Amino acid sequence: MTTLNLGAVGNCSFSALIDPKARILWCCLPRFDGDPVFNALLAGDDDPEEGLFSIELEDLAETEQSYEPNTAVLSTTLHGTSGSVEIIDCAPRFYWRDRIFRPQTLVRRVRPISGTPRIRVRVRPTFAYGTVRPQITRGSNHLRYVGPEMTLRLTTDAPVDYVLDETYFNLTGPVDFVFGPDETLSGNVTDVARDFEERTCAYWRGWVSNLALPFEWQEAVIRAAITLKLCTYEPTGAIIAAMTTSIPEAPGSGRNWDYRFCWLRDAFFVVRALNSLGTVQTMENYFRYLMDIVADADGGHLQPVFGIGRERELTENILDHFPGYRGMGPVRSGNQAHEHYQHDVYGNVILGAAQIFFDRRIEMTPSLSDFQLLEAAGEQAYRLHNKPDAGMWELRSRSRVHTSSSLMCWAACDRLAHIATQMGEAARERHWRKRADEIKERILAESWSEKRKAFVESFGGETLDASVLLMAEVGFIDPVDPRFVSTVDQLEKVLANGPHMLRYEAADDFGKPEVSFNICAFWRLDALARIGRADEARDIFEALLKARNPLGLLSEDTHPTTGEMWGNFPQTYSMVGIINAARRLSKPWETVV
Repeated sequence: MTTLNLGAVGNCSFSALIDPKARILWCCLPRFDGDPVFNALLAGDDDPEEGLFSIELEDLAETEQSYEPNTAVLSTTLHGTSGSVEIIDCAPRFYWRDRIFRPQTLVRRVRPISGTPRIRVRVRPTFAYGTVRPQITRGSNHLRYVGPEMTLRLTTDAPVDYVLDETYFNLTGPVDFVFGPDETLSGNVTDVARDFEERTCAYWRGWVSNLALPFEWQEAVIRAAITLKLCTYEPTGAIIAAMTTSIPEAPGSGRNWDYRFCWLRDAFFVVRALNSLGTVQTMENYFRYLMDIVADADGGHLQPVFGIGRERELTENILDHFPGYRGMGPVRSGNQAHEHYQHDVYGNVILGAAQIFFDRRIEMTPSLSDFQLLEAAGEQAYRLHNKPDAGMWELRSRSRVHTSSSLMCWAACDRLAHIATQMGEAARERHWRKRADEIKERILAESWSEKRKAFVESFGGETLDASVLLMAEVGFIDPVDPRFVSTVDQLEKVLANGPHMLRYEAADDFGKPEVSFNICAFWRLDALARIGRADEARDIFEALLKARNPLGLLSEDTHPTTGEMWGNFPQTYSMVGIINAARRLSKPWETVV
């Protein structure tokens, strides 16, 4: 049965997902939101016939899979009665000629490690979202897969006839595969593959060596940090929410969405998590992406999600020819959320940009004009802080004045006041402080429910929503304020199930949620730690770490009964939670070293 027990490789340009049998089941080219040339993850079949790149052991009995330590290079070992074979997968990323080299290329290195294993290689890309099979041409050491809009090339020192005919053969020595653009390699495939792998390993180990890690849970934090880095699209600075589309949030729920785009909300939390580990390059790149978006808006509406090239139109379509993950359609491309009004976006933009005005590690210096562009977003936040919207959970059939949206509008004004002080703009500081205080007073008055003894999901509402936990995280309220403490207690009673946490209690467009939303569980433990219940928070964190797949990755949701992962994968929001929790709860270095 297909599961989310998958490894991710990538290079901040594209990515691929690989299962424990060393099958590439998902890979979009030439970038994250491109054509899924390998798409078997959505084929609804445990033994898909198309849309995969597999290296198969004839008598497979057992598999092992792990990352090379501190890298995004994946090792899979297949064991059978005839012998064992190791497959190393990577997407090249390293410095070359004083710049980052990150081609849309997959490297697969295969070597026998015992006996005489018999393998076959199946390379079956499709084009136009699985509707077009390629024309295949061959050369002496390569195969070309010709599609309507792109041509891909597989270069190998394995017998081309065996690859083309998918014939089993004895693996008597190492073979290498380089798959990507239709370009001739600069050297022989063995040397190129070895060089790409070694340099990629060196790059990632160097990157990890510069992380400011907490004392505890370092392996979990390293894997989370690498995964977040893999979800950045370096050419523009965009950050995707996840690498996949249409993995259902719950079995047969129909909650299937395309997450291969940049939600400004999610991206802020990614940037902040990576900043907390001391890696600021992602923030610099994202700041440029943000400022272009703000400039395009010209003081007007900001949509909550953009394409990774700042595309505005992300028209949502249903792809009926795909059965879907485990046959649970629909499969969607595009996302209707680009049409939504989600007023928290203004706060997320300003929060995402704020640190760059204060951090002296940053090479670029933000200007007064940058601040003024952010002020235009702040004006929108102030105008909309008490107006109905779709909310951060992107409800499609109702609109309310959501507490979380108003909270982020407050954050926009509050951070602009701080930036104004930093810029020496005293009059603007007073302007934004007055507006922040006004919004805060309104939130405290209208989102508190005396009946529920909690801050609730909307102004004048009565239902509970985990997003109000962000009040403490963004500095809106003192965590030991009795109203916040009571809110945490009430949310735990209603939304918690062991270590897991639902998003909200009310039914939405698809009924009541049945799976926990991982980031909400991390918000909960953060709140518990802030209000003095750190031991409970640690227990929850340890339980959540067990919900990861064997490679340390998390999807969007976890079923509280079965423990199975659901939702798009790997989910940046969830991986952010790991970093934030470890930093919040870890013992300080000074007490143990």
